[in-house]
Amino acid sequence: MKKFLRIAAYTLFFIFVLFNILVASQAYYLTHFYYANEIKQRPAWREILLGKQNARKDVKEQPAFPFENITLTTSDNVKLQGWYVKADSTPRGTLLMFHGHASSRSGIVNEINAFHKMGWNICTVDFRAHGTSEGNVSTVGFYESKDVKAVYDYIEKKKEKNVAIWGISMGAATALKAIHDYDLKPSKLILEMPFGSLVDAVEGRLHIMNVPREPLATFLTFWGGAEQGFWAFDLKPTEYAKKVNCPVLLQWGINDPRVSEKETHEIFKNLQSQDKLLIKYANSGHESLHDKETEKWLQVVTPFMDSPKGMKP
Repeated sequence: MKKFLRIAAYTLFFIFVLFNILVASQAYYLTHFYYANEIKQRPAWREILLGKQNARKDVKEQPAFPFENITLTTSDNVKLQGWYVKADSTPRGTLLMFHGHASSRSGIVNEINAFHKMGWNICTVDFRAHGTSEGNVSTVGFYESKDVKAVYDYIEKKKEKNVAIWGISMGAATALKAIHDYDLKPSKLILEMPFGSLVDAVEGRLHIMNVPREPLATFLTFWGGAEQGFWAFDLKPTEYAKKVNCPVLLQWGINDPRVSEKETHEIFKNLQSQDKLLIKYANSGHESLHDKETEKWLQVVTPFMDSPKGMKP
């Protein structure tokens, strides 16, 4: 009996160690992005077990208006590539715009064009490991908050007034973290589909892959943070929302498979602003709300951006 128990214990220990090795490898590849010429062809079984290399999204589409290419350096010496788009006439202010995970600044060109038509200067960059910015490691918002701070500092040095922030998905979550970490004071804030915590974000990804969420999400979160040197369970936009007191527009698609309604309501509840608005899009998922429901997006966003204190329809 003792021999059987010892063998069972060794077997369970071996399975546990093997499971963690596989999950750690998956976490590594989930947090890394590569240029096309860096991606190596690997057997399908290896990609299934150990993870697949992720390709960066190219920067192809450009704003429909004249723009300046900019290079910013973060506090941890990562060079970010981006655009500064000046308003055609006297600007209403300057809007800092941040794309989502596995995307690039080209992925938000339609929103850039829309805000420019509203009369705003635009400043946007590719997050680290995305587009043409340096690095190949994405922490899904943890270190990317330094990227947001670099953009904010760049605009502050230009002494521009009425600085607002827009972000989608990871971009929205990262904006919340930057506001929390660096006490940023945007004049207004638009958040589209931010996740509630990093664990929630991982669960959302597993959900669309039709993979059981737990305990895999917890282990992926742990290893994703451990490999990059941070405690991933502390990445909680729901908590960061408590530092926000400017006018806020929070938007979410009802068919979103990655960010839940519960997460969205918790963020909204924690926002400290006295002028906050939650808008849900009936026909949208985790995607560009502007592109999916353009008319509604414009009807909501335009008056919010025009009004000094936001808007309540």
